[in-house]
Amino acid sequence: MNWIEYGKDINLFSDFIKDIKIMNKSEKYRAVKLLINYFSKENILDIRNLPDTYKSRRDMLHALLDVYPPKEIDPVYLELLERLLISESKEKLVTNIDDIDEVDKNIGIFKGDITTIKSDAIVNTANSKLLGCMKPLHACVDNSIHSCAGPRLRLDCNKIIEKQGHLEYIGSAKITRGYCLPSKFVIHTVGPIILDETPTKEQEKQLSSCYISCLNIVKEIDMIKNIVFCCISTGVFGYPKEDATLLAVRTVKKWLKENPEKDLKVVFNVFKDSDEEIYRQALLNDNKFVYEK
Repeated sequence: MNWIEYGKDINLFSDFIKDIKIMNKSEKYRAVKLLINYFSKENILDIRNLPDTYKSRRDMLHALLDVYPPKEIDPVYLELLERLLISESKEKLVTNIDDIDEVDKNIGIFKGDITTIKSDAIVNTANSKLLGCMKPLHACVDNSIHSCAGPRLRLDCNKIIEKQGHLEYIGSAKITRGYCLPSKFVIHTVGPIILDETPTKEQEKQLSSCYISCLNIVKEIDMIKNIVFCCISTGVFGYPKEDATLLAVRTVKKWLKENPEKDLKVVFNVFKDSDEEIYRQALLNDNKFVYEK
């Protein structure tokens, strides 16, 4: 299903106001307590006692939101939550994508938290339901993006799945607003899961399709001039890191060459120094890249 078919259902191009007054410490403390009381009414987690420290309370709220189903939220509490999330986002060290140096033509690398990049679009490695991993406090990109964007992201993804009538296919992609994230949009794609050590030819095609599907979406939306890719299908999805990197680099380079009319900056997001070096080598030497096992 193309974004044109569901864009109006999720108000894809409606402005989301992020210019708010940042909460002070006491306002945050009060907000977290009120939000825990509101979201715990669903009994989705076993919560008996409210922790003493702010960090513990914030983690509790985080966990509640991780598993909260895609349903409408009282506007008063939704506004309070989004003000909290935007305040937290503004307190982080945010990196503008324009300040990320290019390693190759139109392509850069950023080591750090993808939710701190101010860009037109970031890519989320999603599951087939598109609803986030829904595991309390799970340290995956999918959970991090949903947590920082806020619950409207999950609501939009649910509307998309309900409209198309089936789970998201591997290698396809959908776009939503970024809400409380610094980025304007989030593109959700479902990568292949590798059960054996070596990906099959079909899984290679599926992973390549993830990148192409995301790039084809931004090609059709003029306001998107840049995009940040996370490492799709690596980690818990099991795709060998070096193989996934080379495939990603070659796919993106080929797409940029075949679509010169779209002046697009692409950034690959990584967490570790070793991952950054793998991408750097792949970008500079993709035709003769040799992996060090």
